[in-house]
Amino acid sequence: MSLSRPSSFHFDPNNRRLRLDPHDRTFFQNPYPAYALLHEETQSFFWEDYGFWCFIGYDAVNKLLRDRRFGREKRYSAADSQRVAGDRSHLKHFDHIEKFSMLELEPPAHTRLRTLVNRAFVSRQVERLRPRIEALAHELIDRLEPEGEADLIGEFATPIPVTIIAEMLGVPTETTPQLLDWSHRIVAMYMHGRKRQSENSANAAAAEFASFLRDYAGRRRADPADDLLSLLLAAESDGSRLSEDELITTAILLLNAGHEATVHQTGNAVKSVLECGSDPARLFADAESTVKTVEECLRFDAPLHMFTRYAYEEIDLGGGVLLKPGNQIGLMLGAGNRDPSAFASPDAFMPGRDDQKNLSFGAGIHFCIGAPLARLELQVALKVLFERLPGLRFKKAPICRDTYHFRGLERLDVEW
Repeated sequence: MSLSRPSSFHFDPNNRRLRLDPHDRTFFQNPYPAYALLHEETQSFFWEDYGFWCFIGYDAVNKLLRDRRFGREKRYSAADSQRVAGDRSHLKHFDHIEKFSMLELEPPAHTRLRTLVNRAFVSRQVERLRPRIEALAHELIDRLEPEGEADLIGEFATPIPVTIIAEMLGVPTETTPQLLDWSHRIVAMYMHGRKRQSENSANAAAAEFASFLRDYAGRRRADPADDLLSLLLAAESDGSRLSEDELITTAILLLNAGHEATVHQTGNAVKSVLECGSDPARLFADAESTVKTVEECLRFDAPLHMFTRYAYEEIDLGGGVLLKPGNQIGLMLGAGNRDPSAFASPDAFMPGRDDQKNLSFGAGIHFCIGAPLARLELQVALKVLFERLPGLRFKKAPICRDTYHFRGLERLDVEW
C-alpha cells in the first residue's frame, strides 16, 4: 500500500503529537495509509485536532476497552472535544435521551439496564431471523435485478437492517424513512467539528423520536405483542423494570445502533470484496466461507473508527501519557484492526487468514449488544447479493462520507 500522506498530516515523533484534519479529503477517503505511517512510529499519540491521546495498537485498544479505570459516563464538568460547554439549553431533549443511554452509563446503572435489555434481546433468538433477512434480501434483489444498476447503499444496505430492527421493535415498517431521518440527525451529534445547526436538528429529532416511541410504548402496554418493545416493557431484573425514559432511550439506541453501523459495514464490505480481486462465488460458497469473509470485512474496513472514554482517576499509561480524572482518550478501532504487530499483511484482504480477529464491535462491558444480529445480517445479505448478481461491478468509484470515525460510503453505484 502506498504510504501517501494527507496534506494535513504532521507528526512529531519527539513528543508524539499529530496534526491531521479529520475532514482532510485524502484522509477520510482512505485513512489506512495514515494509520500505517503512525504504526511505523508509535502505538499512541496526542491528536491535536481532537485534543486527547489516541491509541492505535490492537493489544492496547483491546486492553483499554476493558480497563475499568475508564468509562463512557461523563463524571466531570469540563466539556470534551465533541460537546459544547456552558449553556446546553438548546440540547435539552438530546441530553435527556443520552442521560438514560446504557452506552453512556457505567455500573451499576449500566449493569442493570444491560441485563434488562439483554434478556429481552437474547430471548428473540437472533438466529430465528435468518429466514426473514434472507427473504428481504431476495425481495430487494428481485426489485433491483431488472434495472441492471443500483446505489447499493440506499437500495440494499439500508433497507435490510432498518426493516429488521423496526419489525423486531414492533413499529410500522412504513415509518422507516422517518426513523432513518431522526437517526441520522441524532448521530450527527458525534461528528467532529459539528455546527449549531446540527445540534438544533439533533435536539428536535430526539424530541420527535421520543414522542413517537412513547406513543407506541403506550399502545404496547395496553396490548402487548410478540415484539421487542413489549418484551422491554415486561423485562424485569430483581424486581426492577425499565422506567419510561429508560425504555424510550433504549429503543432509540437499538434503532440507531441496529442499522447505522450495519449499513456502513455492508457498503464497506461490498467495496472490499469488489476491490480485492477474489471471486465472490468462492468467498461466499458455503456457511464457513461466508463467516470467514464477513469477519475479514469487519477487520479490513470497519464502520466505527474511534470510541472515546474518560479517565476516572489519575492514570499513568507510560511513555509520557499521564491522564487526570476527566481526561478523554480515543481508542482507534479501525487502526487497531490494521496493526502489523497483530496481523500478518494487515493491509491485505485475506478471508482465510489464521490471525482473524477484530475490534469492530468493541470489547468489555460496552461490547456491542447487537453484534450477533449485525453478523447475521451481513452474512445473509452479502451471500444473497453476490449469488444473485455474480457480475456485480463498480459503475462509479465509491466515495466515502466526510464523517471520519463513522466510516461509510455516500453511495455505492454498481452495475451487473
